[in-house]
Amino acid sequence: MAKNVLGGELIACSMDPVTGFFRNGKCDTRADDAGMHTVCALMTDAFLAFSAEHGNDLSTPLPEHGFPGLVAGDSWCLCLSRWIQAYQKGVAPQIKLEATHASVLEFVELETLRQYAVER
Repeated sequence: MAKNVLGGELIACSMDPVTGFFRNGKCDTRADDAGMHTVCALMTDAFLAFSAEHGNDLSTPLPEHGFPGLVAGDSWCLCLSRWIQAYQKGVAPQIKLEATHASVLEFVELETLRQYAVER
């Protein structure tokens, strides 16, 4: 069973739109997930623009891949490196701690993650 950054069971990030490396709604990972799609983030217009400017347009639908395109308010499993990059530039989106994979703690301190936690 995968764990979240708080030590509990990893819960679903989003089923609408369905997200995750495995497209099962969870930000779970394994060795061949080179992008480490492990951060459950709440999309904002600022972050979506930032991501597009850096080569990953998450807003444009790709129906041939079953991707609806994201809008502000959607939750999505982000690549860890993209979240860190956005954090360093001051545009990191909020995250759902219970749905963010424990492996993130190898790269980002829990205290930093808590500063970006979505309020429950």
